[in-house]
Order: sequence, then C-alpha cells, then structure tokens
Amino acid sequence: MIPAEGRCFRPIAALLAVTALAVAGPASAKAPAPESAARPARAPNVVILYADDLGYGDLGAYGARRVATPNTDALARAGLRFTDAYAPAATCTPSRYALLTGEYGFRSHAEILPGDAAALIRPGKATIASVLKARGYTTGVIGKWHLGLGDGTVDWNGSVAPGPLEIGFDYSFLLPATLDRVPTVYLDGHKVVGVDPADPIKVSYSAPLAGRPIGRQHPELLRYKADDQHSDSIVNGVSRIGYMQGGKKAEWVDEDIHAVLADKARGFIRANRDHPFLLYFPIPDPHVPRLPGKAFRGKTAMGPRGDAIVEMDWIVGQVMAELRQQGLSRDTLVIFSSDNGPVLNDGYEDGAVEKLGDHAPGGVYRGGKYSALEAGTRVPLIASWPGHIKPGNSPALFSQIDLLATLARIARAPLAPDQAIDSRDMLAALTGSDRRGRSELFTESVPSVAIRKGRYKYIAPAAHPATAAFIAGKGIESGASPMPQLYDLVRDPGERSNLASAQPGLAATLAARLRAIAARRTAERKPAAPAR
Repeated sequence: MIPAEGRCFRPIAALLAVTALAVAGPASAKAPAPESAARPARAPNVVILYADDLGYGDLGAYGARRVATPNTDALARAGLRFTDAYAPAATCTPSRYALLTGEYGFRSHAEILPGDAAALIRPGKATIASVLKARGYTTGVIGKWHLGLGDGTVDWNGSVAPGPLEIGFDYSFLLPATLDRVPTVYLDGHKVVGVDPADPIKVSYSAPLAGRPIGRQHPELLRYKADDQHSDSIVNGVSRIGYMQGGKKAEWVDEDIHAVLADKARGFIRANRDHPFLLYFPIPDPHVPRLPGKAFRGKTAMGPRGDAIVEMDWIVGQVMAELRQQGLSRDTLVIFSSDNGPVLNDGYEDGAVEKLGDHAPGGVYRGGKYSALEAGTRVPLIASWPGHIKPGNSPALFSQIDLLATLARIARAPLAPDQAIDSRDMLAALTGSDRRGRSELFTESVPSVAIRKGRYKYIAPAAHPATAAFIAGKGIESGASPMPQLYDLVRDPGERSNLASAQPGLAATLAARLRAIAARRTAERKPAAPAR
C-alpha cells in the first residue's frame, strides 16, 4: 500500500477543475515521464477492465484462497474495493449494453446474442465512448464484444459494420461474440484478421456447414465433452455454438488470446500516452471454453477455470505495468469489474465442478450467472485513481450503469435528458466520499427483475419452468418464484427468509418502483454542467 504521506487526495471540486482543462493535442514521440516526475494537469485517462463470468468470491481481495490474483489484489489495495456493487444484469450482453449506453438492457430487448446478430447499439446512440470522444478523448475497445455487428447479414470477408467504430470508438480489436461462439476470428476495425479470399468465411446459426467436423457427430475429436448447445463446429478441438465454414488462416488459437489482447492493450496505451484516452477492455476470461495459455495451466488446483482466473489476473497486471512504464498511473482512473456472476459448467465438462473444493465463486451469496439471486449480479468492483481515490473499502450501493454519467461529469460532458436515462452521476461514491451510494438499484436476470432499496431486495414474481430448468441444468439456483420475494440482505445475505408476506407494504412499494423504472423515458438526474 502507498504510505499515507505519499498521497494527496483532492476533493471533488478540485478534481473537476482539473478535468475541465482543455485536452492535450496529438501524441508525440517523446519518452514517457517517470512516475515521480511532475506532470501537467489534464483530463484523466479511463481504463475499464471487464472480466467475464467472474464471481464476487473469485479474487483474493474478495476472500478467495485457492486462486492467486496478485495483480487485481494490488489494484484493490491501491484503490477502493466496493462490497455492494452490481452488474446491471446476470448475463453478458445486457450488462455490456447497459455499461456502455447507461440504459438497462431490457429497453432494447438485449439478451444473449448469437454470433451473427446485428449491432445492438445503433449509430447515434450515446455511449461512454461517444461522450468521451466528444471531449477530446481517443477511445478504444479491445476484447470480447458480444453486442452484435452489422445490419443483420454480415459478410465476414468484407467490411463488417456498423460496430464499435460507428458508436464512438476510434479503435477496435475484437472477439466478435464469445469464446464459445463462431466466428472464432479476430476483428480489427472493420476487417477480419487473416481472411483469405481463397477460403472465405461463412457463418450459420441455423444449419450445418461443410468443412469442419461437428461436435455431436465426432465426440472423439473433442478436448472437452460439451452439451448439445455447444456441439456445433469444432475449432481447436472444442465444439462451439454455431457453424463456421472456411477461414482456417483467420482462426484464433484459444491459448494465445490472452497474449494477443494484452499486447494490443499495451500498444494502445503507448500510442495514446500524450493525450486522454478511454480503453474499454472486456477480458474474455474466465468464460468457457477455458483454454488458458501454457504459462497458466496447472497454476491452481481448480482446473481450467482457476487457471483462467490466473490468466485474467495476468492481463490486469500487463495493463497496469504499461501504465507505470508510460508514467500514466496517476493520470488514469482504472475500474475493474465483471459482467455478471460465476458459472462452473456452462456447457463444457472441464472439471470446474469436480475441482472446486472449498472455493466459493459467489462468496456468501446464492445463485450465479443467469440467476435473480445475489450472486447473479453482485460482483467485484475496484476503482483506483492515485491522488483522487483514497484506498479502502466502500459499502456504497453502486451499479456499473452509472459509469457513463459519472465519467461524463469527470469529462464535463453534457448529457441530454433522453441519453443514458438510467445512469446517474455517482462520482462521490466512486471516489469514496459518499459511502451510501444509490438509494435504489435495479438488476435484470434471465428469469426476473429485482430492485435493491437500502438493506432490502425485492424480486418480482416469475413463473418460467423452462427457464428455471435451464439454469438448474447449469448447477445454479435461478431465484425464480411465482410469488413476490423480499429479503433483508443485512440479516439474510443468503436470501432464505422471504419477508414479502410479513411486509406487504414494502413489497408493494418496491413492485411499484419496478413499474416506474420500466415506464421511464427520460433521465432522473440534475442537468449536467455545460462543457467548457
């Protein structure tokens, strides 16, 4: 930990005065200043590190003992570790949509998308990237996208658009969907890396394509046994969701993804060290299929999932090392979190269940990915900004959806009432001066929706037997019930004592708030300060 005498924590007013200054001009080739050297005041860089399916209890900083995460733990020691922070949803696409747009996923019918889905965030929609770009930031996204691309029919051999470059990002290097969905290629800007006109790529989510063996027909070729959903085209010894033809030279190698993405992130930081930048880095670990690089295999006793968490932590370390090497640590706000809660067997039998031991991926909370229970959306969240955020722990109620409005305030970027309508300025909570945070907080899950109000959580009634069975098949409690559910999370963090019948008035009030949130069409926030 940095000694107290070596830190200077600025009040929010001073912080905003700094970020209101004009941003720097184009990058130059001069050498980076050492960390100890005085640097001119400027708008802060923003780095968002977004893990995939990482649970509340999966980091050492949050109590994990069977997996070592020294880099993320160091980030927590240097920053603010939130204990009541939430992803907007219990699955990836809705959370990513909400984080980037400041709007809950249900407003655009966001759900887990196939790999050939059209772009969910349409050009013209305000995003973190477009808001910061308008204030002079260079913006980049590197990693897992899974928000759709194109207009519904993608030619993977030509220009793939619209995508990140049409919604505010200056640079993008993507895994187009997920690790377990085709196409298993990198997308650099609008172009697939390594595409070969002599071996064109074709993708289908409706019918098999020739050229690659299919998992359900050739299980002898598989490194991991897969469920039927994940038993389509085999790539790198693993069957995926969807069918892919051609593109052999463009295929990624799963074991190399961590190094490719980390190298791209470090290059983006170096290229933009002389002016403010946003780096949104959705790290694909520890999502399935888990095929960590050689350097990480066997690092834990928990099999590929544990090793993938170690790999994820290494990526965090690479980004932080580059910030230090470029003399940017004190100029950069780093936010680390996860898109939803944990899952062990999410389609592949890779030993995650059998080798779990006493590790608790969701901490003390029940549920996990997909679930309406706490472990579905309560996730690690760490914010670090030396000189502005005092290290420690915060019980403030915080949602990732508030990052857009909060970063807009830092950048002095105005937001219209119909932009980011669910995002609130939570700068005081993010920097630690407000330890209460939101007065209420909404989350989505596969079976239902829920709302936090202080210590209480209300889960709306939901009766979807097929959905509950799907989630149960993952070894996760769905939290679905045809009856209203009300829990006191202070006394009952495991959500076992339903208080809805004992406190019908409170349950009715929270149900009404859910309806009001669904009906809202403009933001409930104070007008933003004008840009200068």
